[in-house]
Amino acid sequence: SAPEYKKYQTYALNVDPDQDDKATEIKLCNFSRPHMRAFHCSWWCFFIAFFIWFSITPLLSEIAITLDLDKQQIWTSSITGVAGTIFMRFLLGPQCDKYGARVLFTIVLCVASIPTACTGLIQNAAGLAVLRLFIGIAGGSFVMCQYWSSRMFTKEVVGTANALVGGWGNLGGGVTQLVMGSLLFPLFKTGMSAEMAWRTVSIVPAIVAFT
Repeated sequence: SAPEYKKYQTYALNVDPDQDDKATEIKLCNFSRPHMRAFHCSWWCFFIAFFIWFSITPLLSEIAITLDLDKQQIWTSSITGVAGTIFMRFLLGPQCDKYGARVLFTIVLCVASIPTACTGLIQNAAGLAVLRLFIGIAGGSFVMCQYWSSRMFTKEVVGTANALVGGWGNLGGGVTQLVMGSLLFPLFKTGMSAEMAWRTVSIVPAIVAFT
């Protein structure tokens, strides 16, 4: 019979041939293909997804003042943001089995960056809710993050790998609070009104995600 085709003949990490050449170890400072490259791309893409998903959160107090929104309307927008993510995770699971994680990561980040860039266009509570619903698409990237990592590591270490990529990715939600709320928004506000600042600052995370 013909020999089994393998894209890689040698690996930088130890692998288990009985588990489809998945890595049996994790070397965090290694970026070699395919295992550790996938590991680092996985958590970084998930980090960016969280960065844009939560980029609007530090701006909500200013948005509420401008649009005269109450707490219930803000909470409703937060609920729609999570609802979008739930739907996308159901949808993306089977698609990962069919197309893999890389293509879907690219599509999700590019698509979610569009409503993020459109944050400045909202005029009322309904607009905010709909906007956050579509930005919530980014949260579906958790599926690709875990799928990609699981494809690279053996059952002995895959739990650790998934915890690391998931945890580091979630960190994007905290970093965006600091970057958007404590750095970019105050910086934008120095040269324009508070309303114009929150209407334009979200372009930055949108560009980061799209590129």
